[in-house]
Amino acid sequence: MSGPTTGEVVGAPCWLSLTARDLDAAERFYGAVLGWTFRRDDGGDREYAVGRLEEQPVAVIAAVAAELSVRVAWTAFFTVDDVDEAVARIRERGGTVGVGPVGYPPHGRAALAADREGAAFGVWEGRTENRLHIGMRSAPAWLELHTRDAFEAAVFYGEVLRWADEAPAGFEVSYEQDKVVLRRDGEAVARLNSGPVESGSPRPQLRPRWLVRFRVPDPEAAAVAVVAYGGTVVPGGDWGGVRGPEEADGRRVVVVRDPEGALFALEAAGDAKV
Repeated sequence: MSGPTTGEVVGAPCWLSLTARDLDAAERFYGAVLGWTFRRDDGGDREYAVGRLEEQPVAVIAAVAAELSVRVAWTAFFTVDDVDEAVARIRERGGTVGVGPVGYPPHGRAALAADREGAAFGVWEGRTENRLHIGMRSAPAWLELHTRDAFEAAVFYGEVLRWADEAPAGFEVSYEQDKVVLRRDGEAVARLNSGPVESGSPRPQLRPRWLVRFRVPDPEAAAVAVVAYGGTVVPGGDWGGVRGPEEADGRRVVVVRDPEGALFALEAAGDAKV
């Protein structure tokens, strides 16, 4: 067992991955929309690109959707000590495992899974170069789970990811009104929201899911770039958790799709609230 080797807290989100079909097209799109630059790397028999913002790694893009027979989508990965044990816990608690465990030598091992409601996520054992701590105030992204019952989901993820018994000081799960908030050193890393979702809905944005929210200086300007480079803006009425360019609490958020259909959100940097 290699275990986490980056100082990442066990159970915390450690990196983001986009399963795409066309790596070149994905680089052009996310470079224009999010201002990323890219570095290509070779993960054994798979080439992938590390998206970087101001020379710091943000996410991994790999053109493996067709090879692995999975949707083009953004996936959040969470650090575990042992991916085999994590996979066993997922199955024991009613989740499903779609891919893996798969080795990515020399970096580590991963598995793609879904929780009891069908929201996809990944588990990762090994090392990663993403040192930005997803969800911390200075990070370029944070996570939201949209699910039927946030408290029930928190029990599932808490048991699978060992939030209660493995997390060291500075990592906590709090129940706040109808939400569950995952914090590290007092800063929100991820939020689990209860709300109307439709498992198996023909509209993927209404299904239970982890939504990646990328922070940008101007969400509206970034949305213009989304359309210019072949993506689409999701109308507010078609998205269960976001009403349009502004949410009820004043956060500026736009939900969009890239040209291959991957859903994500654009949020004004500095506006994130829990």
